[in-house]
Amino acid sequence: MTGQGLGPLTVWAPDGLPEVGGGDDLVALLAEVLGDVRDGDVVVITSKIVSKAEGRVVAARDREQAITDETVRVVATREHPGGVTRIVENRLGLVMAAAGVDASNTPEGTILLLPLDPDATARAVRAGLRDRLGVTVGVLITDTAGRPWRQGVTDLAIGAAGLTVLDDLRGGHDSHGRVLTATLTAVGDEIAAAAELVKGKSAGRPVAVVRGLAHLLTDGDGPGARSLVRLGEQDMFAQGTAEAYARGWKDAASGERP
Repeated sequence: MTGQGLGPLTVWAPDGLPEVGGGDDLVALLAEVLGDVRDGDVVVITSKIVSKAEGRVVAARDREQAITDETVRVVATREHPGGVTRIVENRLGLVMAAAGVDASNTPEGTILLLPLDPDATARAVRAGLRDRLGVTVGVLITDTAGRPWRQGVTDLAIGAAGLTVLDDLRGGHDSHGRVLTATLTAVGDEIAAAAELVKGKSAGRPVAVVRGLAHLLTDGDGPGARSLVRLGEQDMFAQGTAEAYARGWKDAASGERP
């Protein structure tokens, strides 16, 4: 793979990472399998192993309550043959189905909540790998999510350190010399998706290394993946259509402006 004419892009998922449990030293486990990592590489970590290390595991019978507890705002609720799906904004500012609460790749009878602070974890892992292996890398923590108007799911960045997650091309020029006025590339999400191609959902390889993107690394930890979130006044789709319609009727009846 070659990105933007800058050279080859190499992505691989190392073997050998053991099952992660509550209280495990994630940096120590990663250092054991990342022997080939170099300065300028990006280490991409599936959020599930972060959640497990942090003890973010609850009983599956408490799933609906867990979703409620993780929810800041309900965007849409839809009934379907399998039950009810809630699309919500969770406490990390991510808009996801079921607040990101997940029942895959976790022991029977349990579910996983998202990490407490993925950006903080990414910073800690980056510092830990620098201390243990003597390398300066970027770190991404990723999770899987669906997207409006697109079938299927893909991985996106929910935590980041040492890496530019938004590549601002505004003010530059395209190949025909036209000035770019709105191009802000979500490279953090692009890297997350590329890493998922080699990790896979059932391959037992929750970590990947991406090489060839040293130009995206930052001197410090950077703004984190939180900067990828579009909420507030920037959110053009703050509610589902049914919810917005119902709110319009409610506001009209009360005399308030929607």
